[in-house]
Amino acid sequence: MAESSLDEGQRQRALDALHIVGSLPEPEYDDIVTVAAAVCGTPMALVSLIDRDRQWFKARSGVEGRQSERNLAVCDHAIRQPTQLMEVDDLAADTRFADNPLIKDLGARFYAGMPLVTEQGAAIGSLCVIDVAPRALDAAQREALKALARVTMSLMENRSRQRRQEVAAIIDHGTPAQPTDEPGNRRTIVLLEIQDLAELSERLGERVLDRKLQQLDQTLEACMTADHGDSINRVTGSGEFVAVLHGDDVTGTLSMLEKAAADASSLLGSPLLIGTTTTSGKEPIHTAFLRAEAALSAAKDAARK
Repeated sequence: MAESSLDEGQRQRALDALHIVGSLPEPEYDDIVTVAAAVCGTPMALVSLIDRDRQWFKARSGVEGRQSERNLAVCDHAIRQPTQLMEVDDLAADTRFADNPLIKDLGARFYAGMPLVTEQGAAIGSLCVIDVAPRALDAAQREALKALARVTMSLMENRSRQRRQEVAAIIDHGTPAQPTDEPGNRRTIVLLEIQDLAELSERLGERVLDRKLQQLDQTLEACMTADHGDSINRVTGSGEFVAVLHGDDVTGTLSMLEKAAADASSLLGSPLLIGTTTTSGKEPIHTAFLRAEAALSAAKDAARK
């Protein structure tokens, strides 16, 4: 069986780069679990993403709650063989899962999961189906589950590309047309992201959350130094903000952003995390953006410890 050549850190950064964990519900993914359950004849189906210390459900059918502990996740076993469909006819008879409290709570006996694998080969989660009685899929059901997993990953990759294009447009809009290496031409890219937006939406309600996001928009905008050409914009339909700061000394602005993020984290009851990088001269913005993404991923590491 083929195993991933990526280590856990690389796998986690690939998942972070999709910016999908904690995202708001999207009907396309709900449709996928509905079809998976119907095709496989199971009462439960999940699009499960394996995060640092949890599995988080982008979509679910027949299962309550949005997440569970990673060390209890059958999907965590599935992603260890990224090219293989993992099928367990009877979970209660498998020594890996027989005493798993999550499985007992669900009444689960059967599991089949196909890993979700990025174009770079990172297994970030699985599309799985679960039944309450021991059984097996037939050949057509196995092929259908594999096909649906490919569709799911294609949706995620396309969603990620659209986001990157929007972020690039935001950064380009805040960048001089002809950057030079002259002093004072330093640019600082700041990524801010509210964690677990889907849970916030459920807890607060869509209207309240939207109002709080609009207020946060205004608060973060007030941190910008207009004379320097600083700018900040929110990525459509998300809790992610992208700021471009100009000049050699942006310490004051960064301090205000950090305070605003801390205040928002307390107000919302969910962290607003920050990733920052500075670039100057003619360095490709894409390169600097990847550093900011890595800094945000590191902030997520620290927040989950």
